[in-house]
Amino acid sequence: MSPKDKEEELVNKYLMTTPVGFHIDDAKQCSLIACDEIIEALKFHSWQNRNEIEYYEEVRQELKKYE
Repeated sequence: MSPKDKEEELVNKYLMTTPVGFHIDDAKQCSLIACDEIIEALKFHSWQNRNEIEYYEEVRQELKKYE
């Protein structure tokens, strides 16, 4: 899955699981927080997870494009 596709998937998951009135900007902010948490967790064994860290950093960049 491309980083752009993952970005869209994360945002859509937040939009579909939150109360009415939750805006796309809110979903993007939550997705950004989730990416940060995933990256931090992967850094615990960064020598094993280098590719995954790079992938989620790219997802994070996709999310930040629209700030």
